[in-house]
Amino acid sequence: MTKGRLHSIETFGAVDGPGIRTVFFLQGCPARCAYCHNPDSWKVDGGRDVEVEELVHRAKRGSAYYGKEGGVTFSGGEPLLQGEFLLEAIKAIKAEGYHVAIDTSGTYLDEHSEAAIAAADMVLLDIKHVDPVEFENLTGRTQEKLFPLIEIINRLEKPVWIRQVIMPGYNDTEEYIASLNEFLQQIKTIEKVELLGYHAMAVKKYNKLGMEYRLKDMKPMNKARLQELKKLTYMCK
Repeated sequence: MTKGRLHSIETFGAVDGPGIRTVFFLQGCPARCAYCHNPDSWKVDGGRDVEVEELVHRAKRGSAYYGKEGGVTFSGGEPLLQGEFLLEAIKAIKAEGYHVAIDTSGTYLDEHSEAAIAAADMVLLDIKHVDPVEFENLTGRTQEKLFPLIEIINRLEKPVWIRQVIMPGYNDTEEYIASLNEFLQQIKTIEKVELLGYHAMAVKKYNKLGMEYRLKDMKPMNKARLQELKKLTYMCK
C-alpha cells in the first residue's frame, strides 16, 4: 500500500466544502503563494508518513457530524502532488460511504491527477488570478497546468466550487470581478463561487519559521467592500 505525507488534520471543518468535514492537509506544494497560510506544507519531505488506513479511521471518527452534506476534503499543500496516494485514499474513504472533495491550487497536474479527480465527488478550485502575469507573481507558477485541469473537470462533469482571494488595492475592483466572471464561463459545472477576504493571520507563522512574508504591508480586506463585490460575482445556478 502506498504511503503518503501528511501535514495536519482538521476536524469539524466548515469552510472546505459542503457541510461539516474532516480535512486532510497533505504535505508538499509546487506553488509559493504570497498569502499561503501553511508555508510549512511546501516541502515534500516535511510532515509525517501516513497510511490510507489511518485516514479512513480518522474519517470514520468524524462521521457522526457529516450529516447529508458533509464528508472529507483533501487539501494541502497541493493534494494532487501525491496523486497515487490520493487516489487510494479517496477510493478507501468513498467505500465507507463518505463524500470526498479535492481542494486544488490549479498549479499541478500529472498522470495520476485525472483518476483522482474522477474518483472524488467534487473539486474546490482556487483561482489565484485570471491574468497570467499576476498569477505567476502570486504563486511562482504559470497557468500551464490550470487549463488542462479545467478541461479534465469539464470532461468529467465534476461539480466545482470556485475560490478567489480578494486583496485590498490589488484585485478588489469591479473590473477584476468582471474579468473573473468572464474567466469562469469556461468552467461548465460550477456550483458555487466564494470570494475570500484576505487577512494577515499567517504573519506570525512566517515570523516563527524565520520566513519573509511578502504581503506584510497589506491590510485585511474590508468586509463591507467584500460583500459589495460578492453581489457582482457570477454564480452558476
